Amino acid sequence: MSETLEETLAALADPNRRRVVELLCDQPYTAGELAREIGLSPAALSRHLRVLKSIGMIAEVPLYSDARLRAYALRPQPMADLKTWVTTNEERWTRQMETLARRATSRS
Repeated sequence: MSETLEETLAALADPNRRRVVELLCDQPYTAGELAREIGLSPAALSRHLRVLKSIGMIAEVPLYSDARLRAYALRPQPMADLKTWVTTNEERWTRQMETLARRATSRS
């Protein structure tokens, strides 16, 4: 498993960070909006955002209505890497189960 995938899984182990990702799947949010939606203090949310930014899962994007405000948006690569890992392991697991089923029916 790559270091990037390890970091993604570790970051998503926290339910607050998973909630941030879920919210950002729909649209970009400002830090204040995220804090209100999740029910965290701005300081607590800031720590979670720092983790997600450090692994490249989210990025700051300017809001066109006010250049001073920043919103957060998902970056696709960490999730794409996670999806590839899950798909690969699901395929291996499916093949293993098919092999076990064939062996079980051949012994009957």
